[in-house]
Amino acid sequence: MDAQPEYIADFSAFLQASPSSYHAAAEVARRLDAAGFIRQSESDDWTQAFEGIGHYVVRDGAVIAWSQPAGAGPTTPFRILGAHTDSPGFKLKPKPTIGSHGWLQAGVEVYGGPLLNSWLDRELELAGRLVTRDGTEHLVRTGPFLRIPQLAVHLDREVNNGLTLDRQRHLTPVFGVGDASEADLVAHLAGLAGLSAADVAGYDILTADTNPPATFGLRNELFAAGRLDNLSSVYAGLRALIATSEQTTGPISVLAAFDHEELGSESRSGASGPLLDDILTRIGAVLGATVSERLQAYAESWCLSADAGHAVHPNYPERHDPANTPILGGGPLLKINANQRYATDAHGAALWARICAQANVEYQEFVSNNTVPCGSTIGPLTATRLGIRVVDVGVPLLSMHSARELCHVNDPQALRTAVAAFFAPEV
Repeated sequence: MDAQPEYIADFSAFLQASPSSYHAAAEVARRLDAAGFIRQSESDDWTQAFEGIGHYVVRDGAVIAWSQPAGAGPTTPFRILGAHTDSPGFKLKPKPTIGSHGWLQAGVEVYGGPLLNSWLDRELELAGRLVTRDGTEHLVRTGPFLRIPQLAVHLDREVNNGLTLDRQRHLTPVFGVGDASEADLVAHLAGLAGLSAADVAGYDILTADTNPPATFGLRNELFAAGRLDNLSSVYAGLRALIATSEQTTGPISVLAAFDHEELGSESRSGASGPLLDDILTRIGAVLGATVSERLQAYAESWCLSADAGHAVHPNYPERHDPANTPILGGGPLLKINANQRYATDAHGAALWARICAQANVEYQEFVSNNTVPCGSTIGPLTATRLGIRVVDVGVPLLSMHSARELCHVNDPQALRTAVAAFFAPEV
């Protein structure tokens, strides 16, 4: 098992390098390169046997990486860790340089389902990709750059009795003072990437909190950071894949880090798209699998859908199931829902129990209060698209979808340890 302080320190570095899904994919790729993995181009002909310890593909803000034992064949099953690289926030609109009453402001659109009030009065950055007219991508980030200022209590004496935020009027960040006609936000971003504004033909730019990750509390057992949902799972899968990449027997291990989960996953790089099926099909083709043999492999395969879940909130215990109250530091969650919002079933629960016993990891069960709607994950989507058995798990959090979320320092590492056992099962 990794030493916890080292794990949290390196996880913090990973988070700080990953302010957007595109940066996260690039950081995963950088670390895979350093570990000896080989990048595959989807436009190349994959007809030769794979060489090296592992391979990966980047599609926009998503990454699929895999390693296979030397004796892998057409019916060798897959062990897939599914996660996502995106997080709720705000995305830059077209014609983004706007202003009012002497302020320079950025036109943004709400991305996903953020906890809106948590984004107020924070130093935010813009991060993502610029695409030039020839189709070349350039990653860019501003560092602390803009802020969504809240109205002072003196001007709204009832604010503490209920805050209502209009998404168009109240969530427009400021980034300076002056005349908007004399500023150009896209030109500023282009300049940071060494480009001119005329070079930029398109962009996908999002906001991120710039406050660095921090451990705190009586025993420094609490860990706060942006984008724990769901980079905690991406990082755990990455570390586990690298750690088990030289096994000579067993299943083909896969890290599937999708984009756009917070929007419903319906994109070419999302879990509802063809990405994972494309890559698994091409891996099978390299191994000489027929359609029948590929389906044989799928029948013995498993996917861990790893996405952050909810710990019991001490100030709102009535929002949780009274018999299932997972706590921070109690280990990763096994997520269960009768209506298949999570894909865990009895066989999945048994697999998770075996994995955690092998890894010597404690785990907790999560199920929603019957009066509180249950969210969902990539798990049911993967099960539906591929017919592969899926079990939903994840690190327990407080303040999910906040600009800054909270977990226990031990739980992310415990998830990584369990995922490594999933990739390298003893039985």
